[in-house]
Amino acid sequence: MATLPREDEADLRRARAILENPSWTARLTAYLGKPLEEGFRRLPQGWQEIVAAAARKALFKGLSFTILTLGDPRPRPARETLHRLLVTAAGTAGGALGVASLPVELPVSTCLILRSIADIARSEGHDLSLPTTRLACLEVLAIGPHRGADHPEGGYWITRSVLAKAVSDAAAYLAHRGLAREGAPPLVRLVTAIAPRFGVTVSQQAAARAVPIVGALGGGTINYLFMRHFQEMARGHFIILRLEKLYGSDTLREIYETL
Repeated sequence: MATLPREDEADLRRARAILENPSWTARLTAYLGKPLEEGFRRLPQGWQEIVAAAARKALFKGLSFTILTLGDPRPRPARETLHRLLVTAAGTAGGALGVASLPVELPVSTCLILRSIADIARSEGHDLSLPTTRLACLEVLAIGPHRGADHPEGGYWITRSVLAKAVSDAAAYLAHRGLAREGAPPLVRLVTAIAPRFGVTVSQQAAARAVPIVGALGGGTINYLFMRHFQEMARGHFIILRLEKLYGSDTLREIYETL
């Protein structure tokens, strides 16, 4: 079996620990999940579809934002704390207005989360000018909060396998045409694949504004928790992608699964 240099093996172990073992943020998110999801089912009639539509719109807007605001491409430390503060402020402002604010606040929060994910990608040495890197940022949104026994071992690789074809087609489209329009079929297919997974996050945000006891935590707290979660997933994801460039996906996955 292939082996890695000590430093790269340490990075792979770190990524695996992030992706397969729930952090305190993920555990707290999972703990809140059940009452939040129960609250989501109690939202007024029609709101579930409104929330689902807001999730799809947020993904399209977030993709546009990530592609059009790249900044300095050179690797540098990620500004994770700044992004947490910004998304917390957005959630606090939206939470003060209740569930009706979600279609407006969600695209803002999603853009901030994606910008933080892109920032982490850059800090791991990835080129943000490449369509594959930009779409890898979207992939992170499909790596939802762990639910202990409900989240299978190796769930990270399963998620990537499910999205692989949609990501490949979208990358080829962006390489030739750029982000021409939201309705481009390859982008629609990718967003359609990610939206149900990201929608779990969105439904919890909506429910937090609708359930008095849980809502007392505030929209800002909910946004902070999800930003922390996606930052953690992004770090693990882009460590894996960095090592894949050196050793290949099949080799790296084999080593990953034996750790």
